[in-house]
Amino acid sequence: MARTIMIQGTGSHVGKSVIVAALCRIFVEDGYEVAPFKSQNMALNSHVTKEGLEIGRAQAFQAFAARKEPVVEMNPILLKPTSDTGAQVIVRGKPIGNMTAKEYHDYKPKVLNIIKNCFDKLARENDIVVIEGAGSPAEVNLRENDIVNMSIAKLLNAPVVLVGDIDKGGVFAWLVGTLELLDDESKELVEGILINKFRGDMDILKPGLEFLERRVNKPVIGVIPYFQDIRIQEEDSVSLSVSVEKGRIRVAGKGEEKGINIEVVYLPHISNFTDFDALEAEEGVSLRFVGKGEKIGEPDVIIIPGSKNTIGDLLYLKNSGYASQIVEKARNGKCVVFGICGGYQMLCNTLIDPESVESKVKETEGLGLLPATTIFESHNRKMTNQVRAIANLEFYKGEITGYEIHMGRTYFADCDIKNGFTIIKRSGKNVMDNSGGAVNSDGSVIGTYIHGIFDNDGFRRAFLDYIRVKKGLTPLNMDVNKSKTVIDWDAEYNKLADFVRRNIDVDKVYGIISNQSE
Repeated sequence: MARTIMIQGTGSHVGKSVIVAALCRIFVEDGYEVAPFKSQNMALNSHVTKEGLEIGRAQAFQAFAARKEPVVEMNPILLKPTSDTGAQVIVRGKPIGNMTAKEYHDYKPKVLNIIKNCFDKLARENDIVVIEGAGSPAEVNLRENDIVNMSIAKLLNAPVVLVGDIDKGGVFAWLVGTLELLDDESKELVEGILINKFRGDMDILKPGLEFLERRVNKPVIGVIPYFQDIRIQEEDSVSLSVSVEKGRIRVAGKGEEKGINIEVVYLPHISNFTDFDALEAEEGVSLRFVGKGEKIGEPDVIIIPGSKNTIGDLLYLKNSGYASQIVEKARNGKCVVFGICGGYQMLCNTLIDPESVESKVKETEGLGLLPATTIFESHNRKMTNQVRAIANLEFYKGEITGYEIHMGRTYFADCDIKNGFTIIKRSGKNVMDNSGGAVNSDGSVIGTYIHGIFDNDGFRRAFLDYIRVKKGLTPLNMDVNKSKTVIDWDAEYNKLADFVRRNIDVDKVYGIISNQSE
């Protein structure tokens, strides 16, 4: 059976997911078979496995860092929030329904056997399993039915490293306070402290570290500096919402005055915003997330992203005035509007949810940019598949790959509209399905159910050239076969591992792993 190490944090967004990914790559580089594991994840960014099962995207990121194919055992329970007090509950990759916070709290003890069985499978197949906690183990109100922090550490006999984010301020109080709120058995499981996101002089920090070690009688195994030059895929929209509030904008083509301006509407329930990582990284592209209260500018492209609450987020667009702005810009030819998944559904004339599958609103008008109706029905299962499709667009005709994660089906009337994406393979099975998406007659409105579409180098660069020509710029005509993929994720994992290895005591980490009792 595998040895284990568990990364817990003093709170959410302290860097647990990234540290797990770094450790996975470090252990792999050192010759071990490794797998990540998170018993319960709450996130709107998800990944579809080859088997068509849904897990948190962070666990997929960590699996790739471990040079493993993501499997559902790495994240047996996934929660996708649909409101402030409710979420869709996904067990072993398949949705079992929506629950309120209270309902789920009462339900959690029923899944402990599932969690243990998933972990045991990973443990049989690997030398080391790197486990991630969630939030903080000091949330005393959640302790009774905990299935992700100290109860899992106890169940799996896993030593714990506690991570604190110094960039937020008050890290010593946060670490000491967390340990003070743990019961004695849980305190004993914590075998090391890790400080993350440090900016400053280590000589000034050193007295604080010495005090901390004396105060809690735990070793500090490393201080990881804040970094901005390593690409990572964020776990959820917490980090994205913070950057949107600060006016997030990434301008990749600094030397080019006339590039392409893309604006992504930040939705309250935005999902899978990693769809735009590759676009952000392209030269000559300025990509901005439009946060609540900000105005849509004069973009060349407006993207409406995926959503876990399509009708709720559509109403947000209407109430905030964004809907009318998007429709006006699409109809006067000022830009191309591109909808992905939930964003694609919002482009339709009508959205109908008679059984309240996603919303309490039974029916509402969409943006009316594509003559279609989307219907959410409980008898139609949630589509979760890796897909291969044929794009049939003015600027690109060829194969693309991606994945579907959606409820609802979209139906078109007999009118001037054409199929834009024919799905030819789902979860490894050959199909011929025209439901992948559509485009209007002049190519100014495009919608698709295919997430990850812009990760296809040929499609992405053909789309950008299409926008350049519409804007009056010279197309770049990049040879995709000769050009390098815009993001080399494996190289980023290596950079992350090297960076973390330099700033932690790896021998102490291995000591923690090897000292755990059988």
